[in-house]
Amino acid sequence: MSARTMLDDTNNASAGAGGATLGDTEFAFLCNFVYKHCGIVLGEHKRQLVQGRLARRLRALKLRGFDAYVELLCRDPQSELGELASAISTNVTAFFREMHHYDLLVDELLPRWLEAKRSGGKLRIWSAGCSTGEEPYALAMVLAEALERSGSNVDARILATDLSPQALEVARRGEYPLDRLGGVSEARRNRWFLRGEGAFEGLACIHPRLRELVSIQPLNLLHEWPMRGPFDAIFCRNVVIYFDKPTKQKLFERYAGLLEQGSYLFLGHSESMYGLSDAFDLVGRTVYRKNAA
Repeated sequence: MSARTMLDDTNNASAGAGGATLGDTEFAFLCNFVYKHCGIVLGEHKRQLVQGRLARRLRALKLRGFDAYVELLCRDPQSELGELASAISTNVTAFFREMHHYDLLVDELLPRWLEAKRSGGKLRIWSAGCSTGEEPYALAMVLAEALERSGSNVDARILATDLSPQALEVARRGEYPLDRLGGVSEARRNRWFLRGEGAFEGLACIHPRLRELVSIQPLNLLHEWPMRGPFDAIFCRNVVIYFDKPTKQKLFERYAGLLEQGSYLFLGHSESMYGLSDAFDLVGRTVYRKNAA
């Protein structure tokens, strides 16, 4: 599930494909399926939303109803998982969202890391749940600028992952409507975006230098992780708010395993690690540092 995904209660759902209704059995299956594979809890109050969102997916697959969709999920869960996650969620993200996190990187963390790694070592940041790419590309901007200021040739990279294939496709294209750049300063717009022409008129295209810094990969946070770390920072913002307590605890434990002592975990503005992990200390607004415990 995307780091910027949230179930949107403002969308009214009606009947499913061909007027079909999402019955109790199918809804119960979908609730269990989504929890098992995505870690998200769906309550009864989400039934109409799920029905309306999946109606479009059923039409795309030319399925007769929700029972047929359940059969598809039973036959091959992984093939449809990303599409299901995208169908029931809305990507909510922006460039430089929660600016205080970027200020901390620019003013303190990146200069410290680059100096410490000047004689060797790697700098690695993970955008866990990158959605349509605004977060990792914003991170790439401040990283590229810090590298230039320091004159450093440190091996620095940003890993960007998400479950949603649609979101990842947008991130890989790196093309955004001009009105999506509201959080980007004029100087950074001029420096890090190329204005689209012809078929790309009205779009701002990510500069190739930023693309070099960002690796975009599909990943389900609840499944096995191929990377072994260590990371200097992990951004997992506006993801765990949709998980239950056991899932949050397990995820924080896994993050701690990829962070060395003194490395950082960034959460979203409405998220907290209180009572969920002893591996981190709160050091700023939704900023946690891996401790020695």
